[in-house]
Amino acid sequence: MSNPTVRAIVTDIEGTTTDINFVHKVLFPYAHSKLPDFLRANASTPAVAEQLNAVRHAMGSPDAALDVVIDQLLHWIETDQKVTPLKALQGMVWADGYQRGDFTGHLYDDVAPVLRQWKASGKALYVYSSGSVQAQKLLFGHSDEGDLTPLFSGYFDTHIGHKRDATSYQRIIAALDLSPDAVLFLSDVEEELDAASQAGMQTLQLVREGTQAGTTHACVTRFDEIVL
Repeated sequence: MSNPTVRAIVTDIEGTTTDINFVHKVLFPYAHSKLPDFLRANASTPAVAEQLNAVRHAMGSPDAALDVVIDQLLHWIETDQKVTPLKALQGMVWADGYQRGDFTGHLYDDVAPVLRQWKASGKALYVYSSGSVQAQKLLFGHSDEGDLTPLFSGYFDTHIGHKRDATSYQRIIAALDLSPDAVLFLSDVEEELDAASQAGMQTLQLVREGTQAGTTHACVTRFDEIVL
């Protein structure tokens, strides 16, 4: 793919820059094991209390006891629910893990060199993931390739909307203040690419190991196959 009109690239994380196994076999189990003790120790701190109340609101139980809230959060992790307060709390737990050196943020080996190349050539780089903005910054800030956060101009999560909803991408386009066709969205998920395309973005599917290539969008297997 070669298109000089692209001025900004918005990338997904899971299955695109990062192996899905890192998320499901490292990050999720770590949050599942550490979250209960973390919440019991920090429930009264304002940032945590705010998210716990958001969980209670989502449950429809404003007076739910902490242990009931914890059980709900663990169930959401086990069933891979994209619930915004869960993502925020997971991000807090992962921050501890990254800072302790329990793990680093996985990146495919083709990602960082190409991101640096795009940044040097004047392209604006953004992330859009269902993981919280905090979790996104942690992954790229403590990545296998070091701190990559200086490469990015901004981050989007479920606060902007769900990833299979075209209006989410319309909001991103508005935030970037670019014409839709000047923005390229990268993802491994065809339904997300469909939504971005409906909003007028250019799209490209990353077909990593375990990903099924779709029929609607152009495909590559690595970032270094993308020519801008």
